[in-house]
This record gives sequence, structure tokens and C-alpha cells, in this order.
Amino acid sequence: MTFVSSSKTLKRSAFAGLLLACASSAALAAEPIPGVEAPDAAADALDGVVVTGVRGVRRTVADSPAPIDVISSEQLTATGKVGLKEVLNTLIPSFNLPGVNGGGTSWTVRAITLRGLNGDQALFLVNGKRRHTTSLINNLARVGRGGVPVDLDLIPASAIERIEVLRDGASAQYGSDAIAGVVNIILKKDTQGGAFSYTGGQNYLGDGDTRAASLNFGRALGDDGGFLQLAINWKNNEAASRAVPSRAQYLYQPTVTTVGGVTTVTPDPRDATADRYFWGASYGPGEEDIIATAYNAELPWRDLTLYSSGTVSHRSSKKVTGSFLPNLAPVTGVMAGRPLNRNSLPEVYPNGFNALRRIFELDWQTSLGARGEKAGWAWDASTTFAQDHAQLDGQNTLNATLGPDSPTYFHLSTHQFQQWTNNLDLTRSFEGVLPRPLQVSWGLEHRYERFLIEAGDEASYIVGDYVIPAGQPFAGLRPNPGLSSYAGTAPEDAGSATRHSYAAYLDVGADLTENWYVGAAVRHERYTGDVGETTSGKLTTRWEFLPGYALRATVSNGFRAPSLGQTVFATSTISGSLCPAAPNNTFRGAPCTPGEYLTFPTKVLRTDTAEAKALGASPLKPETSTNYSFGITAEPLPRLRLTLDAYQIDIDDRIVDTSNLDLSVTQLQSQPALVGLLARFPQGLTATYYTNAVSTRTTGIDFVAEYGFDLGSAGRLNLNAAYAFNKTKVRDVAETPAILKAVNPNLVLFDRQKISDLTVGTPREKVVLGAVWSRQALSASLRTTRYGEYTEAGTSVSLDRTYSPKWVVDLDIAWDVRPNTNIAIGANNLFDQYPDKIGIVNADQGTLQYGLFSPFGITGGYYYARLTQRF
Repeated sequence: MTFVSSSKTLKRSAFAGLLLACASSAALAAEPIPGVEAPDAAADALDGVVVTGVRGVRRTVADSPAPIDVISSEQLTATGKVGLKEVLNTLIPSFNLPGVNGGGTSWTVRAITLRGLNGDQALFLVNGKRRHTTSLINNLARVGRGGVPVDLDLIPASAIERIEVLRDGASAQYGSDAIAGVVNIILKKDTQGGAFSYTGGQNYLGDGDTRAASLNFGRALGDDGGFLQLAINWKNNEAASRAVPSRAQYLYQPTVTTVGGVTTVTPDPRDATADRYFWGASYGPGEEDIIATAYNAELPWRDLTLYSSGTVSHRSSKKVTGSFLPNLAPVTGVMAGRPLNRNSLPEVYPNGFNALRRIFELDWQTSLGARGEKAGWAWDASTTFAQDHAQLDGQNTLNATLGPDSPTYFHLSTHQFQQWTNNLDLTRSFEGVLPRPLQVSWGLEHRYERFLIEAGDEASYIVGDYVIPAGQPFAGLRPNPGLSSYAGTAPEDAGSATRHSYAAYLDVGADLTENWYVGAAVRHERYTGDVGETTSGKLTTRWEFLPGYALRATVSNGFRAPSLGQTVFATSTISGSLCPAAPNNTFRGAPCTPGEYLTFPTKVLRTDTAEAKALGASPLKPETSTNYSFGITAEPLPRLRLTLDAYQIDIDDRIVDTSNLDLSVTQLQSQPALVGLLARFPQGLTATYYTNAVSTRTTGIDFVAEYGFDLGSAGRLNLNAAYAFNKTKVRDVAETPAILKAVNPNLVLFDRQKISDLTVGTPREKVVLGAVWSRQALSASLRTTRYGEYTEAGTSVSLDRTYSPKWVVDLDIAWDVRPNTNIAIGANNLFDQYPDKIGIVNADQGTLQYGLFSPFGITGGYYYARLTQRF
């Protein structure tokens, strides 16, 4: 960045062979780490032109009026990470990626935060064109819950030339989502040559094997500077778990005998040899296979430049779905897949089972455009179409209410998101209006979006009438309804939505004096449907008060329109129980017949449904923000740069999901407006819905220092330090709707746990310290990162868990064994650091001892080797 930011047994694997090959060659080397480039390279980077946050006028990192970080392709490779989210979490101090963070789809598309805000409150671009979001909503996440972020892992890293990160609100310049900042991914433009790279690695404990290969190749198109760049990445990682053995007393049904009034319980012999780690397989990363391809092309033609870029990616993921106890409530009940469980039908799973969530995802985006000049105006017209299609399946599970004939593989749902964006951008420099040229840019944008959720197999959501027969454990009882750990989408929860947005913007800027720059932007955007319209603006200035010393500041307001996923998503989970014997024969507040089997749903309701409206829901409206930033930059010595930027981001009407609204039959009957719900939910229900429930203020600072040394014959040494601090507090919480208060005065629309997840669920501080030494073909880099304190809040104060700060060290050593051949070995989390062991452990599954939110994961040290061949 010019930011210049147990047993440990080696298993046999493709990685092991590569590691041995590297070790036998005595290959110890590395490429630069973020922000710690070679001295000359660092100096060049400061003068390098950036395209994010400015229009028309060429600006560099050093003289940008807003803070911008630049990450090179070499820095992406040198981290040893094989997923773009993990790479950015390593390189950007204000970026956070929780290690586990819940169940459902939340592992496959893990929620990120930037500057303490959700990932969908930052805008992601590829070659300056809006990147589409995923179709998978993070409905079971704790951090970033309910978000629909961009899936960065579906962009091949080998296609990337650099990444520009604008750490400033930019809705007036780029539109919806750009509250926390803008991440612009610039693709390679090489006209010849390329590289092949293979990386293999695994955790210190010998699990989580990772294999990744990448290839990129460029060639010239025509004779006037045209090019075609092709890239492909393949990544495969195996599952890993950090569970402890299950502490369940009996995994199988014991034999109970009574002789002479003495009762003896004899465990099943299989209990003595059972794998008690088996049911903790959900606690850690799952298995994933991704193939991601990309192309980038330009062709000068007459007075125009034609261009196109795109990606096509496929993911197959598999993860055990355990109970992550998202509310951190006391552990009760039995494990769903254990043999001694009324849903583990012995005819189907005599030794129990681990249910798997499968996701098959096909994702693509393509942009076509042309640019040229007319009447002094530089123009750029483009169209971009994108689609993410995800198939959600369940494997190695069953719907026990259907009995032994139940399927064991289910199609749960299909999600699809489509986005079509059209842009026209024009820019021109006017002389004579001001003492120095005035840059004027304006543009138009149209965007169409469609979100779809389709129902799954009928067997994945219906409730059958199977009764466990005599001679088996739990004889005479009915199994719990639903599949293990997840549910299929019922037709009533399926749906789709579409909308259009139309926008126009104006952006002007000029150097009023040789050392003083001022810019202004305004944007108006109108959405179809219930969203409405909004206007945002931005003022920017930079003053170089002494050579090498400058002050910079911005003030802006912004917005984020609710995602279609948040307006459409709905799901149901069914729970069931037998009516107790008299005189306690009531169920959720209503009389029932003893022995009668009763069910009730837990639902995520769409805001436009009659049920949600009856509970106080209203149409979602855009989040709005006000951003302030002030910074100072200093270059007191050659190759020494210091920057300090402070910011404040106020967001009103943040979109969140409500607390669990538990409504019994008696409570529904108490209010005439809710009595009608009993026709659909005769035993009551527990519901949530998305709403504009909270307003927050995020304040923070970013500090960067970088310096390079020339050590003469001993080589070169580069040092860097980066520090990020942010703090979010809740300024206002919407009133609990009167209808809910009337039902139950204790109901709260947005409870303390959810507030804590927003305010203390991610580290407030992050420090990155780095050093790179290089001498001829040999280099070594060292990076240490301090992740600050964070809290995983429970449903009560006594269940809160605060995790202490941790230092994580990464080492990368490499050697150019030949002019075009580089081999490297390295370790991420070199000293095998883990979060504190203070989580509330699920005794049945042995999970959660490290919690869920760890920003550096829960799998400890990881080592790797890499071979790169350039051609």
C-alpha cells in the first residue's frame, strides 16, 4: 500500500510437496508488505496518479484532498492469503472481517466492516464501475447482520493491478452506499507477458488445507495501445474446527435396568469409542471451491476508445451447520444430530449426523463502453450488467417428521440478484473563469435491480405426522419439525422485487491558488417504489501551507438505499411441542389438549406484509449520513510520509432487524388489531422484520507513517506503521411501536445485544507495523498487527464476553531463484495466537470456546509456500 500500510503434525498434501521443494532450494524470500515498498518505489507511489475521488484533474496520493490508500498487486500476493476479503483485512487497518460470525449463509459471504460501518455502507467499484452485491443476505450474522455486501472473493486477485481505497464519504460523487468510503479495484492492462502462481498451505494443527492457483496473461490489441488481459484464479480450502470434545453424558441410548429396587444405567458400548469431536465440526471455516475468471480489454478505434471488462465466477461451498447460539443464551437441550435425539431416526442415521449446508453460486458481471472527446468535453458512456445466482441446498440431513422415508438431500431455496447500470460521464477544463483552470464534470446514471427468492422442495419445510414407534428411544413422541439447523423456503416466504433509480451529478474543482484546492459535488437520485428521492453534496479542500505540509478537509452528506434483499427477504422456522398433561395443559398462553402436538413459527417478515404492518412495520427508507473529515499530511524528509485524518460519520435511520418479538396467543388476543393473526398463527409466533430503527455516530482517526532506508551493500529496509481507531455510539433508537408496547411493555424494538453488536462487536483499534528488508534476489518481510478489544454481548450482562487485544505476526521470505522464477515460504499468525478462551461453550457440541467475532479467526497459525513463474 502506498499507505504504506496442540499437535502440529504436517499432513500429506499438495502443499507438503511444494513446501519441501521450496525448503530444499533454501528459498527464503518475500514481496513487499502493505505500505512498505522499496524506497524508490515508495517515492514513486506517492507521485502515482489515482482515479478514485477525483475527476478530470490528475491527482496523486500525496496531494489528494481526501485520504486514499493504494494496494499493489504485489502486495496482494505477498500476504499469503488466497481470498480478497482476507487480504484486505490484513492490509487495511480500518477493515474488519469476523472469523465465524454466525450460521446460515454468513460464513460463505462473511460480513465485513469498514471504518466501523457495515460492508454494504461502502461502495465497491471495478474499473470505476459499480460492482453488484451478492444475492445472499447475512440474516444470521451478528456483525453486519442483515447486510447484502459485495462478494469480493469472486474477483480473481491475479487480474488486479491495484486497489484504491477512498476513506471518505462519497455519495455525492458515486451514489448510494458510499457512506464509509469507496473501494475501486483497477484491473491489469499489460499488453504482453503474464505469470502463473501456485500456493499451498495449512493450519499448524494440520487441518484447513488450502490450495490456490492463478494465471494471468496479456497481449496487445491493434497497433495503438490496445490490450486484452485475461486472468483465472482457483482456490480450494478444506474445513477446520476448533471445538472441544462433546460433554454430553450419553451419545447413545443407555440401557436402564431395575433389580430389587436398584436402578442401573449402563451406557451403550459405542459411547466409549465414539468420536466426540464429530459434532463440533461446525466451529470454524467450511470447505470451499472457487473458480474466478476476469478479462479487461481496450481497443482504440478511430477517435474512440472501446473498452470492456468482466468477471465470471463459480463457488461450491459446504459447511456443517451447528447451533451457534447467536444470542449466547445458556446452553440447554440436546444436539440435533446426536444419536440420542428424536430427530436422528435410527433407521436413517444410527450413529447420528452432521447436517451440511451446500451453496452453489454462479456470478458474473460485464461492462461495455466507449470514451472519447467532443467539443472539448471528454466523455465516457458505459453499460454494466451483473447477476448473482445462488442455489441453497441441505445435505446429510432429514425432515424427521416425514419418518424414515424422508429425503436426506434437499433444495432449500434459490436466490438471484440482477443489476443493470448505465452511465454517461463528461468532464472538461475551463480556462479563464478563475485564475487557474476550473474542472467541471457532470453525468447521468440509470440503474435497474431485481431480487428473487424461490421456494425450496416441499419436503424441506412441511411438517409431517410421523410418530416414533415403540422399541426406540423417544417412542410415542413426534420429532421436532424442520430440518436440522436450517429450513427450506416455503412458498409464502418466496417473492421478488424490482426497482429503477435515476441520478444526475455535478462535480467541480479548481486550484484557487498554487497551494489551495477547493472542490464541490452535488447529486440527485430518484428511486421508484417506496424509496423516494434524495440529494447529497460534498465540499472538499486542501491547503499546502508549507512545502511538504498540507491540511485537508471534507464535509458531505450521503445516503444508502435499502437493498432489495432487505425488502424481500423472509424465512420461517417451525418449532413444536406436545401439550403438557393437566392441569398444566397450556401452550404459549392458550389451553390445549394433553398430548396434542402443537407448532409455532419463528419468522422474518417482509415489511410490506399484513403481519409485519400489524406489528408496527413501515416501508424502509434510505439511510442518510453526514460526514466530516479533517487531516494533515507531512513529508518532512525524503521518503518519509506522515498522515493523520480524523472523521465523524452520523447515520440516521440505519436499517437493522428488530429484536425477537415473542407473541403468545394470549397477547395476540389482547389487541383487536392483532387478533386476525391468530387465523394464520393459532399458537402465536416469534417475529422480526427490517426497519429504520437506530441512528449512530462513528468517530475515528487514521494515522500512517512510512519511511525507507538505503543500507548500502546490506540492502534496503522499509518501515511502516498504521493505526486506525473508530468508536460507534447510538444517538437514538426508534420508539417501540405502540401496538407492541400494548401487547407487552417489556418488548423492545432494538435490544441491548443488538446495540452492542453495532458499537463494541468489532475492535475499535487496529495497529499494523511492518518492515521489509531486501538485498538483490533475497527479501524478507515482517508484519505484526494488533487487534483491539471487542465484546460479544449476551442476552444479559452476565453473558457478555470481552476479548482482550492480541498481536498477530506474519512472516514472508522469498527468493528469485531465476530471473523469472520466485519461490516463497511464510506464515500467517506465526506465533499461533488464539482469542481468549472465555466463550460460553456449547457442552453438547463443544463449540464457542473462542466466541464468534475474532477478527483474525479461530484456527491459529497457518503456513504456506508459493511458486511464481513469470513469462
